[in-house]
Amino acid sequence: MAHLITGGARSGKSAYAESLAQAHGGAVCYIATAERRDDDGFVQRIAHHQARRPAAWHLVEAGQELAAVIAQQDAAGAVLLVDCLGMWLMRFFDADGQFLRAAWQQQYAALLTTLAATRGEVLLVTNEIGWGVVPLGRETRDFVDELGRLNQQVAAVCQRVTLVACGQPLPLKGRG
Repeated sequence: MAHLITGGARSGKSAYAESLAQAHGGAVCYIATAERRDDDGFVQRIAHHQARRPAAWHLVEAGQELAAVIAQQDAAGAVLLVDCLGMWLMRFFDADGQFLRAAWQQQYAALLTTLAATRGEVLLVTNEIGWGVVPLGRETRDFVDELGRLNQQVAAVCQRVTLVACGQPLPLKGRG
């Protein structure tokens, strides 16, 4: 079963996904998608997420090949927590801000195929960023457009979709 958990920045979506994983009671694999950066604020965000996670959870850092990581870690009865799809998308922008469209399309298609075939439970955290104005810059517009499309397609293959706002989970698809 796949469950997409979306929300805005600091909405509580990651904490909600973590609570679902903890309630599972079995093996949990946390799949981190963020690329390590020199930005002190970003490093603090990563440290905050790390401090919240139980030490028993297995950690795997995914690069562009997220689908392959999910397939490798998937097992009946296991829970995979992917945090987050927006950070994964960022891996497809080079240092100059150019969108690596061909690599993205290949990995995006692989993710959808993999999610449809998983045996365990996959909790996917993503950002809901499409409620604002259309961004002026090409790179930001590419990011917003591609994440919006990705979220729609992932939601279509997931059995559950939950929007988290103000720390409150709001079921959009499937049972809450």
